[in-house]
Amino acid sequence: MAKTALITGVTGQDGAYLSRLLLEKGYKVYGLVRRSSHFGVNDHRLRWLGIEKDVEYLDGNLTDLSCLIRAVRETRPDEVYNLAAQSFVKSSWEQPVLTGNVTGIGAVNMLEAVRIEAPEARFYQASSSEMYGLIQEPLQSETTPFYPRSPYAAAKLYAHWMTVNYRESFGMHTTSGILFNHESPLRGLEFVTRKVTDAVARIKLGKLDVLEMGNLDAKRDWGHARDYVEAMWLMLQQDTPDDYVVATGRTTTVRDMITIAFAHVGLDPDDYVRINPAFLRPAEVDILLGDASKARAKLGWTARTSLEDMIVEMVEADLVRHKA
Repeated sequence: MAKTALITGVTGQDGAYLSRLLLEKGYKVYGLVRRSSHFGVNDHRLRWLGIEKDVEYLDGNLTDLSCLIRAVRETRPDEVYNLAAQSFVKSSWEQPVLTGNVTGIGAVNMLEAVRIEAPEARFYQASSSEMYGLIQEPLQSETTPFYPRSPYAAAKLYAHWMTVNYRESFGMHTTSGILFNHESPLRGLEFVTRKVTDAVARIKLGKLDVLEMGNLDAKRDWGHARDYVEAMWLMLQQDTPDDYVVATGRTTTVRDMITIAFAHVGLDPDDYVRINPAFLRPAEVDILLGDASKARAKLGWTARTSLEDMIVEMVEADLVRHKA
């Protein structure tokens, strides 16, 4: 029989790619959607992939335990993927309480709903490399100590440890994927890679003159979301729940990422990039570099898409959008 999956954050980048992957594998996919006045717009990522009519939507919010219980009761999922969050780091300083309620407590609400209504279901929590923050080891693995440097990272860390706690306290199949930065043409415009590729496309087409940036020396381990959702699925196929780092093992500065994007359209970034202090973080995460050797050994997973190929794909997608 086909499996059933329930995905929170289904209209986000990861939710869209994961939905497509699961549909290709024959799953019945339910997506929890937060009520929005922009109905018909919030599913644009699913429409970009051509699967918006293949997912069944449920109204819900991670801050409302009662609706989560009903969602789990109605769908009886074999697998639950908790991808929803207030996920923009910069906004977490401006909305720390909201971030804590949605990203932290919201994950526990989802865990509780599964424990009450479907304790045999397998649960995936989207943890984040931002939890490492002020890095304690040059290469971050599952055993590296955490040092969160933003309200977002602190909320993610709470959700991460509660996922471990439900596994150890209740014997549930709860797994966390500690995903390093993963991007795609479906990334939101507020995230640095998409901000860059969108601006490069507009500059190339004569629709923008300047790209304003913050810290160009920050280093990140960037992979493609399309590859990373496969790791999520593989985690829940394991007999024993565990936690896994998902990363490429390569770190690149924001400056070099910008250079790749501008080079693709034959432009020099020095002619267009300006530093705006307003985009600097109150507490910066200077470098992240993931060790995914456990995922390679136990899941057979490796990142397939290079940073260069991913940035080119994103620039091309943004050129198509703006030409249209």
